[in-house]
Amino acid sequence: MSNNSLLRPSTFLLTGMPGMEGGNVWIALPFCSMYVISILGNSTILLVIKADRSLHKPMYLFLSMLAATELGVSLSTLPTVLSVLLFDSREIEMNACLAQMFFIHCFSIMDSGVLWAMAFDRFVAIYNPLQYASVLTNPRIGLIGLGLVVRSIGLLVPLPILLIRLPFCRSRVLAHSFCLHPNLIQLPCADVQANSMYGLFVLLVTFGLDLLFIVLSYVVIIKTVLSIASKEERLKALNTCVSHICAVLIYYFPMIGLSLVHRFGKHASPVIHFLMANIYLLVPPVLNPVIYSMKTKQIRRGICKLLTPKGH
Repeated sequence: MSNNSLLRPSTFLLTGMPGMEGGNVWIALPFCSMYVISILGNSTILLVIKADRSLHKPMYLFLSMLAATELGVSLSTLPTVLSVLLFDSREIEMNACLAQMFFIHCFSIMDSGVLWAMAFDRFVAIYNPLQYASVLTNPRIGLIGLGLVVRSIGLLVPLPILLIRLPFCRSRVLAHSFCLHPNLIQLPCADVQANSMYGLFVLLVTFGLDLLFIVLSYVVIIKTVLSIASKEERLKALNTCVSHICAVLIYYFPMIGLSLVHRFGKHASPVIHFLMANIYLLVPPVLNPVIYSMKTKQIRRGICKLLTPKGH
């Protein structure tokens, strides 16, 4: 009997590393390490910013939002990734799969929104420094954060509702060790045009608009920096943007690559699907705390203070 016929009607089969099925500890080890680094790194950033009142400023408050959303992404994928890679436990209930899909995409959209908010922060700081403190007040930053949460939840609620109505009488084997909307809409034996169009709409009004605003912000930032007479001041202004530019690149490049693979690479090797999805969801939460810790003196100092026992 095939895997599909053995499954109950309300379950899917997750997929681990192609060709390495059976619970391979050596494959699971780097993934466990990445999750540990991601969870410890982002939790440390949050603790440092919370503990140090001098860091309760716009740039660091947005950084704490980024750390929180990336913790959310990591914790959303961790249970199924490790159960598949460590124990070869591949079955997932449909409701659990839809819930995981919702949380993964929800935190990913929040992540994108926070990157846009951080670009706006750099734009105001460089383009209009005298108005910076009055434009980005703490209540306004709180409202931006709340708006990003409401946007993510509001846009994503229809996705599981549209999916749960559909009959899944074809293959129930997923391409990844977690549930993603572009993968799930390939499986029903019914018309999925509404799901596909709504998914594309969400992609454009979130990631698309966020990326457009980030690019426009940096166009103005670069024009402003080039108009500064002093070379030293120009480098100082650009240096405040380096960490954010790195965060944008390591987030959007894998995300665009994964979207292209899902839409146009149906016949691509399963290894490509596996690698692109895991790079997109695992690499940014691992690298961003490292980048910000290395490039931001105040965060480094806060980490040292956090690790140094009191009285020393």
